[in-house]
Amino acid sequence: MSFPPGGPDEFADGFATRAIHAGQDPDPFTGSIAVPIYQTSTYAQDVVGETRGGYDYSRAGNPTRTALEQALASLEGASHGYAFASGMAASDTLIRAMLRPGDHVIIPDDAYGGTFRLIDKICVPWGISYTATALSDLDGVRDALRTETKLIWCETPTNPLLGIADIAGLADIAGVCGAKLLVDNTFASPYLQQPIDLGADVVLHSTTKYIGGHSDIIGGALITDEDGLGEAFAFHAKSMGAIAGPFDAWLTLRGVKTLAVRMDRHCDNAEAVVDLLLAHPRVGRVYYPGLPSHPGHQVATGQMLRFGGMVSFTVAGGREEAVKVCQRTRLFILGESLGGVESLIEHPGLMTHASVAGSQLEVRDDLIRLSVGIEDVDDLLADLRDALD
Repeated sequence: MSFPPGGPDEFADGFATRAIHAGQDPDPFTGSIAVPIYQTSTYAQDVVGETRGGYDYSRAGNPTRTALEQALASLEGASHGYAFASGMAASDTLIRAMLRPGDHVIIPDDAYGGTFRLIDKICVPWGISYTATALSDLDGVRDALRTETKLIWCETPTNPLLGIADIAGLADIAGVCGAKLLVDNTFASPYLQQPIDLGADVVLHSTTKYIGGHSDIIGGALITDEDGLGEAFAFHAKSMGAIAGPFDAWLTLRGVKTLAVRMDRHCDNAEAVVDLLLAHPRVGRVYYPGLPSHPGHQVATGQMLRFGGMVSFTVAGGREEAVKVCQRTRLFILGESLGGVESLIEHPGLMTHASVAGSQLEVRDDLIRLSVGIEDVDDLLADLRDALD
């Protein structure tokens, strides 16, 4: 599922063009414009050991999944992409492929709760150690390094506090100490941020979120420009089997096509929501990297196209009032996840980040996180205003 010689990948540099065309040329058998859903587990062989197009069993490879993987690699400016059954499946595959007992990992001190749970509850008993530190503080990252550090696990922006890390700066640190840099690019999406170009070795996505964009699939991805890592990810994906099924891959690929236009609308709406929150007397602190007051604003301006559709804020009245606000909205649906066309609201401390309660990564209990969707912005503003009032 790649372009023929002279196809769009050889002359089209635009992101939106690649999102629609990369890996998605018309089906050579029927001319179908949409990539077919190859809903099959196995493939006929005319001669023992000789496959048609390199496919023998769908755990190892499937044409629909290949199309998605090629598209994702193109959007991140890389050579290799791999699609998984979930973001956590991608994370686990990366750990098994890159780390061994005795290795050390540096993670953000405000990492996603699922990432923390995987590393703290699964990896530590396996013999991997970690240090949680503020990745925005490059000197602090250097201080956290050990001789056994093999991986710096970066999120930028982070979930849910929208912290910003200097990807190029972290890449320099990782390069000096012989570690690899992973960037979880879920919040930004490849439309807003290109970690490979900034020096990252691996990009991780929960494709459930902005890439899928419609709250109807669970998926993940690993993307790299390094051949050795690509071979390791392919081997572990085949051996461990946590791959994306063809229908989920197809739905994700459909979401990829509209990623650019959706992200522009997410950003427009988020900026309007931030303005409302800043002016509201019952709102305390607003977390959004597009604000000049955000400590990571300058770095974000240098490495992001725009600042995304995620907004977090605190409210007067503590946890009780934060919970009430979450339950009073009508258009902002109370629910976990993010990045869909519909707006979502949640209380991280009791929902997505409950697993970090009592740890160094615990989030404050008056915090609310918004995934700002692409509805009419005036309706979203009215909904939030009513919930806060």
